[in-house]
Amino acid sequence: MSETNVFFLPIKKFCRRDVVTCGPDDELVSAAEIMREQNISSLVVCEERIPIGILTDRDLRNKVVSRSINPGTLKVREIMNTPLISISEDDFLYEAIYRMSRHNIHRIGVIDNNGQLTGIVTDTDIIRLQSRTPQQMILAIEEAESIHALRELHTKVQSLTVHLVGTGVAVPDLVRMIAHLNDRILLRLIALLTAERFADLPKGFAFVVLGSEGRQEQTLTTDQDNAIIYSDDLSVVEIEKIKAFSEALITDILAVGVPPCPGGIMAKNDKWRRSLDGWRREIDRWMANAVPENILNGSMFFDLRTLYGDPSLEQNLKKHISDHLRQNSAFLAWTAANVLSFKVPLGFFGKIKVEKKGEHRGALDIKKAGIFAITEGTKILALEAGVRKCGTRERLQALVDKGVIDQRKGESLETTFDFLVYHRLYSQVSEIRSGLEPNNFVLLNKLNRMEIGRMRLALEEVQAFQETLSMHFNLSHLR
Repeated sequence: MSETNVFFLPIKKFCRRDVVTCGPDDELVSAAEIMREQNISSLVVCEERIPIGILTDRDLRNKVVSRSINPGTLKVREIMNTPLISISEDDFLYEAIYRMSRHNIHRIGVIDNNGQLTGIVTDTDIIRLQSRTPQQMILAIEEAESIHALRELHTKVQSLTVHLVGTGVAVPDLVRMIAHLNDRILLRLIALLTAERFADLPKGFAFVVLGSEGRQEQTLTTDQDNAIIYSDDLSVVEIEKIKAFSEALITDILAVGVPPCPGGIMAKNDKWRRSLDGWRREIDRWMANAVPENILNGSMFFDLRTLYGDPSLEQNLKKHISDHLRQNSAFLAWTAANVLSFKVPLGFFGKIKVEKKGEHRGALDIKKAGIFAITEGTKILALEAGVRKCGTRERLQALVDKGVIDQRKGESLETTFDFLVYHRLYSQVSEIRSGLEPNNFVLLNKLNRMEIGRMRLALEEVQAFQETLSMHFNLSHLR
């Protein structure tokens, strides 16, 4: 693995597991003796394996020795630093480095899904790594003081992705990085906006992102899809303040370089800025009448993810959606029928159909050909099963866990999805390197025979998935 790729290692593959710990009620003298015997400069303080703080040699010097306090009278909890900055063992290394830099600390605890300590990462562990890294981009974003600076960084996200493609970084990791950095840019934009003009924003609202952004599956061609949810009990004045904030935010997002949604799915528009009860009623209206516009709106909105504000509003709406669909799944059936309307471009003997004229002659629209069917079909099955996860890969795993699809089918769909996204991203990088705007088209004459063969198999898998959806929702009677 190249040095660049080290930053995409999950922390659990990099951290040191031999963490020496102590308890908060241990005698300080005993803890100091452990540090001396082990020749270490810190101890992680845990209660039942849950890290609650850290004791360092600096604490001993600055809080005890320099103040001439008798260490024999102290417990660890009286001088430890708390809380311990920690990170999930499934997060990437670059996120750990960013947090260490952000908090100006020399070590960070690693925890599992239960919050229990599993390891530690120190600055000495990462000092050898190279400088062109995602965590440096995160730091630059956090330190940006203007829209102009964020616009430059938005461009650099694209440049970093172009640099990393072909270095061996897995496509899911690259896509996750793009989403993570885009999130950081929007959050920094919001921080600047609230500090300068909207310091008195009410608390009861959420700025949510939708569609591929909600699923954290953007590549290098994306536009805005977002909305606002606010509490039912806000005053007229507070609602007007949120409206003004939404309009200013979307203007700034455009200035950073993120294109507008062609369909107007943006928080500045009244249609996409509603109270919690207003959204419930709108969602009920969509589901009661499965016309194409309502199917499109529902499909986009059902991927909602809170980027800023109160996440309970998102959870409340997701529960409402799930409860509604359990009582009436007809909307899902019509949505599945819409997925089947995107015909897989395979002709006789498995020949791949491409555009026959226009600027994309000889190319395959890989999003319409397969990616859309997998993301939307998986979402439909997940909604029916009550799965509230957003990412396509996470939804597939949840569907396997629930027995909705079998393990082999889930693995095949995930492999197919990754393959199609890889070629979409690789093609976009090629366009950028040629000085062109990235798009969703893949030129078949740029693929070798092996890749064309794999593309054919991938499209056949998409076709089989559409047939599964048709049988699952008994769609023959809707045609």
